[in-house]
Amino acid sequence: MTASCAARKAPPRRPERLAASGRFVGVHLLALLLLLPASSDACGDPPEFVTMKRKGAFESSYKPGDEVLYECRLGFQPITPGQVLSVTCQNDNTWSPLQEACKRKRCPSLGDPINGQVIFANGSTEFGSQAHYVCNKGYYLAGPSISYCEISGDGVNWSDNPPICERIKCKPPEAIQNGKYTNSDKETFEYNEVVTYSCNPPDGPDEYSLIGESKLTCIGNDEWSSQPPQCKVVKCVYPSVEHGMILSGFRPKYYYKATVVFKCNEGFNLQGDSTVVCGVNSTWEPELPKCIKGKNTYWSFSFSISPPNEHPGLISFRMGCQLFHSPLSLSSTGFLVPLHFLPLKELT
Repeated sequence: MTASCAARKAPPRRPERLAASGRFVGVHLLALLLLLPASSDACGDPPEFVTMKRKGAFESSYKPGDEVLYECRLGFQPITPGQVLSVTCQNDNTWSPLQEACKRKRCPSLGDPINGQVIFANGSTEFGSQAHYVCNKGYYLAGPSISYCEISGDGVNWSDNPPICERIKCKPPEAIQNGKYTNSDKETFEYNEVVTYSCNPPDGPDEYSLIGESKLTCIGNDEWSSQPPQCKVVKCVYPSVEHGMILSGFRPKYYYKATVVFKCNEGFNLQGDSTVVCGVNSTWEPELPKCIKGKNTYWSFSFSISPPNEHPGLISFRMGCQLFHSPLSLSSTGFLVPLHFLPLKELT
């Protein structure tokens, strides 16, 4: 038997460009698969709450039946002790319902400080609230005026210790030159206590005047109601007004707050204020007035009678007057004749 072997023909080779194109499409398909959700049967992110937070590690995806546990945030506690706080991924790809289940913790109760009181801004001692302290009249606050209910470890507590209400006291007021005040030997003064200043007797021809408040009151901790007064000589010159006279306020010397009232002589008019006072700078306030020579004044009177033929059976009178600053000429009948007159009344 004669055997013959024919050479096998190699299969045709695909073009290299087609192979490369296939690899490119495969890479893109793989990328699209990676971007798709791992499963269409999955829940989204678990719900977020104000008073609660997720407990344990976060997962990238959740399938039906997965459970997420919650715990109260710092400053909060369960409304129902022992309650399990959780949500479950359901078959319809939604989470089981869960309401806020935590409430604010309370700080320890606070009592009123002695001689004061505490006021809660929102009426409670819950986490986040504020306690405001005030003292009774005559006392001041030693310590913070506001305390905050804040997180302390695993619980809550007040941010500061309660303050103290201490009695208001004042140090002695300032001593003044040429003067003194009552009870100057005391080292401290109580709230509302009053000291009175006075000036020393004069050591020369003129007396001292007290400028400012003579009485000071302790109104706050080391706080007096006003600055201390001054004791100094305040003396005004004799108030002389030409063509005028002093109506009241005669005295040999004119010291602080001395008051004088002026009047002008007959025929002169007052220009300025009739009353002046000796001021702190030894000057008259306001400045002295002046008496200016005035013009003579004259009154004129006139009347007229309607002729009888105008109003038969009646007589009509018209009277008037006018003020003039110079004499008027006389008429033949002896009356002053004005150029114009002011009607006053008409009688019929």
